[in-house]
Amino acid sequence: MTNEQLLIENQEEPTRTNEQQETEPVKRERLRLLPIWLRVILVVLLFVILIALGLIIGYSVIGDGTALDVFKWETWKHILDIINGVEE
Repeated sequence: MTNEQLLIENQEEPTRTNEQQETEPVKRERLRLLPIWLRVILVVLLFVILIALGLIIGYSVIGDGTALDVFKWETWKHILDIINGVEE
């Protein structure tokens, strides 16, 4: 055998039998529609939006306050004063 023939033999892949082809599942590479970093950003953004929505609903609908007052520092200072017993 010449060197060329040896190289050709080494490069050839062994062929699979029909039984092997039927029993082995076809492996597909998963294509991600959204990259992981974008998923993390979306989850954090969704979390912030839902917290804000919950605060608005809780303060305005359940608590009979003005919806956007929940984002004012005076409101939170008043709540903390009540918790700490500093309420006048």
